[in-house]
Amino acid sequence: MPARQGKHRKARRPLGDTTDPAGLPALAEAYLEALRVRNASPRTVENNDKSLRIFVEWCDARSLRRPAEVTKPILERYQRHLFHFRSERAGRPLSFRTQHIRLGAVRTFFRWLARQNHILSNPASELELPKLGHRLPGAVLTKDEVEKVLTEASPATAVGLRDRAILETLYATGVRRSELVSLRLYDVDQERGTVMVRQGKGRKDRVIPIGERALGWIARYLVEVRPSLAMAPDEGFLFLTTLGERLTPDFLTQSVRRYVLAAGLGKSGSCHLFRHTMATLMLEGGADVRYIQEMLGHAHLDSTEVYTRVSIQKLRAIYAATHPAAKAGLESATSDPSAGRGAAELFSLLEAERDEETTEDGDGA
Repeated sequence: MPARQGKHRKARRPLGDTTDPAGLPALAEAYLEALRVRNASPRTVENNDKSLRIFVEWCDARSLRRPAEVTKPILERYQRHLFHFRSERAGRPLSFRTQHIRLGAVRTFFRWLARQNHILSNPASELELPKLGHRLPGAVLTKDEVEKVLTEASPATAVGLRDRAILETLYATGVRRSELVSLRLYDVDQERGTVMVRQGKGRKDRVIPIGERALGWIARYLVEVRPSLAMAPDEGFLFLTTLGERLTPDFLTQSVRRYVLAAGLGKSGSCHLFRHTMATLMLEGGADVRYIQEMLGHAHLDSTEVYTRVSIQKLRAIYAATHPAAKAGLESATSDPSAGRGAAELFSLLEAERDEETTEDGDGA
């Protein structure tokens, strides 16, 4: 993976003028500190930091300095601002999911302010967040397509061998990118064929199986590559950069994406692409959705059930076995050539209609 990763992050700047202890910036900083004390994940704190920073700056531009000055109509005005906002870089509006995240952080912040008696009443208690639709995962690879991506990582080089072990691990386990970069040497149990995922999403540990092929590539990487990458003091992370450092999630995303594009499948994606593929292929292979939930580390079954809508192969099999039109339509089409031409014309019309709708949706976004 030739991409470079930064060693140091930029120092975090305060949310604003924190000299006023009762001001929005100071209280927002106190709220973030309360999240850290409650052992919230760094990602949760970071997302709240970003969302509150945007809100505090918006309030400051309108001379709103203290929480007591923020009313429900003002919050509704901020909500309309997010809806009409256009990114200077992309020129596109914020997605409803992003709007939901921004407003959710503000609503939780004001709930905390009310509980801590910094305000007498919570103006955000009745603020309605945007409704979110049920989105399906983007692309999903077939078994043959996965093999094409895996072979793009050439084991002839040290980096290629390491990357092959990474790709095989993603495919075999479906772990998140943050979970993969956090794996340590003792988390992989070659004898039992398991991987210990520590402090995954929601601060939860879980033990999941891993296939023999992935274990074989990891073993080869540990013998042939990792000793030359590790530098003292060795912190024990499983996968290392060429500088002997722990991989970062962004570095991993960029690298895996390049292998997917290099495979020439006409599909894009990165680490989550392997996660979606693993879950979908297991479901099509007959796995119960509750076992897939355990593999993915989902706290709620609702998060896993999305894959029951992705697994079209199983639905097609049931359809072909039970629907009278599944075979009757094929027989009539083959016996009447004009029917086939009519079907082709219909599909062309539907494709054109779909493309037209996609264009309109894209312009609206």
